[in-house]
Amino acid sequence: MFKILRAEELTTNIYLFEVEAKRVAKACQPGQFVIVRMNEDSERIPLTISDYDREKGTITIVVQTVGAGTWMMRDLKAGDSFHDFVGPLGKPSEFVAEDPEELKKKKIIFVAGGLGTAPVYPQVKWLHEHGVDADVIIGAKTKDLLIYEDDMSKVAGNLYVTTDDGSYGRSGMVTQTLKDLVEKEGKSYDVCVAIGPMIMMKFVCLTTKELNIPTIVSMNPIMVDGTGMCGACRLTVGGEVKFACVDGPEFDGHLVDFDQAMKRQMIYKTAEGRALLKEQEGDTHHGGCGHCGGDK
Repeated sequence: MFKILRAEELTTNIYLFEVEAKRVAKACQPGQFVIVRMNEDSERIPLTISDYDREKGTITIVVQTVGAGTWMMRDLKAGDSFHDFVGPLGKPSEFVAEDPEELKKKKIIFVAGGLGTAPVYPQVKWLHEHGVDADVIIGAKTKDLLIYEDDMSKVAGNLYVTTDDGSYGRSGMVTQTLKDLVEKEGKSYDVCVAIGPMIMMKFVCLTTKELNIPTIVSMNPIMVDGTGMCGACRLTVGGEVKFACVDGPEFDGHLVDFDQAMKRQMIYKTAEGRALLKEQEGDTHHGGCGHCGGDK
């Protein structure tokens, strides 16, 4: 059992949990995820790591109530426990493998939308701890739905907040703020990292392609099972079949076929749709964990 040390409602239907998971905290890196189960009969839920503390042995996750499993989590409180808390899974952010001295030479911007702000935080924090400044844009539909603003302001080089309805910070979509920074405010960037809803990441990539900024995206929103076996997170990247949970979750955003991924995401929601995808995609429908032989 994995004890919950802190439980907090960040905003409507979004909850933060700090969980005692010493082995995961010891090994995890920014960009990775865990699979959580509330009890032995509940569904497996992949959740991107939102923070970690190696000394305390804790992992922080942020959950939005969108299904039965996450809906049940809203009542959890400090002192309760998760039955399973498996990880770290997925590949770390590519920044982790780079020389911090080389990273300091790069101008980096993160674009975070909604719940995507939570997994952006540990990446920006890691860079900050290694002496690397990164600009951050965080966006939400309205002021009441913003999360992690205070935490992000402590680690970001420059923080730009925008709301769709103009109720706080800059007005408009994150893509408009990005364009304004480059075209009107004289900013230049060597790389962009975008994490958020699929439609947001698609349009960020269209924008950065126009601005000639290489872009990394996290495809965690399409993960379901977390092992590749279910086929939910199958996507095409540069003409090749990939799986977000075992090959990612981060990919070159300019190579991702977002239209296909979003269409599959909708089809996958029904049993009939899953059966159709399995029939159409044949042997490429799932990729397995890559270690157990389930992909053979």
